Amino acid sequence: MSKLILTQEVTGLGEPGDIVEVKDGYARNYLLPRRLAQPWTKGAEKNITAIRRARKAREMASLDDARAARDTLQAATVTVTAKAGNGGRLFGAVTTTEIAEAVAAAGAPKVDKRKIEVSSPIKSVGDHRVTIKLHPEVVATVTVCVVAA
Repeated sequence: MSKLILTQEVTGLGEPGDIVEVKDGYARNYLLPRRLAQPWTKGAEKNITAIRRARKAREMASLDDARAARDTLQAATVTVTAKAGNGGRLFGAVTTTEIAEAVAAAGAPKVDKRKIEVSSPIKSVGDHRVTIKLHPEVVATVTVCVVAA
């Protein structure tokens, strides 16, 4: 078992700054190469406070603010334009960065691209469901309309 400090949120494992123990292969092949975690050392433990402080700054201030943002997001129409070929198949996929920019352009509150979860890659034109974690207790479900450029 490897002891790691998470640097980004990993669904089902923890938040940034959490100290977790995972199997060696999961750490070596997934978490460390993607920079989702760093090895735990006494010196690295000092970084935990900086990671947690940065996370608090990015989080919504309160539960009420997160609920208001959720209502705004779910009411907003989020449209992303992408290059598409015949049959509505996209050249590539819609990224979370593009979704975050489209959310901001729609007049909804700005969201962090790391808080956006796409269940399967968006590779076709049409409406797709996306979840956005606004607060540990508040999740917004947004419909993203992908149109051909």
